[in-house]
Amino acid sequence: MEKSKLIQRSFVNSLSAVVYIAIVAWFMFNGGQIFGKMENFWGPFALLLLFVISATAVGALILGKPILLYLDGEKKAGVEMFLCSLAWLAIVAILIFIIRPW
Repeated sequence: MEKSKLIQRSFVNSLSAVVYIAIVAWFMFNGGQIFGKMENFWGPFALLLLFVISATAVGALILGKPILLYLDGEKKAGVEMFLCSLAWLAIVAILIFIIRPW
């Protein structure tokens, strides 16, 4: 995979992960207003289930293509794509901490 395509793909995957994280964070932030107070077993159960689904979805976005590249023999490209995706996520995190919207 050529370098520019690798960087572009890692950016799109990282941006998709950031958008997904923002949606889940909004959902969790407003969960009390939407569903009310958690009063039984099903509230924590649903929260943990959402966590597992989220970890799987973000893991697939960030690790999916790099693992496929690595297993297809393009080990260098797979590692580079993973590191680029991680760098994009770090850039977003740094920007959020600089902007500090809270």
